[in-house]
Amino acid sequence: MGIAEYNKQCRNIVMRYSNEWETSVRRMGRWIDFENDYKTLYPWFMETVWWVFKQLYDKGLVYRGVKVMPFSTACNTPLSNFESHQNYKDESVSLIAWTTTPWTLPSNLALCVNAEFQYVKVK
Repeated sequence: MGIAEYNKQCRNIVMRYSNEWETSVRRMGRWIDFENDYKTLYPWFMETVWWVFKQLYDKGLVYRGVKVMPFSTACNTPLSNFESHQNYKDESVSLIAWTTTPWTLPSNLALCVNAEFQYVKVK
């Protein structure tokens, strides 16, 4: 396929539902300037992020650390805070669990529940 075609396909995937995304965002009441927006796939945006990061690094403001991140087991990727609060919908019933050790999630094949606790189904 090649890098250029791969990048083109990725851009097409990102832009496929951009109109629907704009409609949804407006319905949610978020104020975004869609006329002058940016998308993280734009090279100038990525180059700016790297430039800013280098400025911070050169000033000694970058450090190595760890933090708990929301994780999608379906995509096998971390989620941004925004993505984790989007209320993704799945027609099947799911159980939500919180953990402070997300690196153990791939090995967790079951959830334990307490017969004495009360659980609710939320729409």
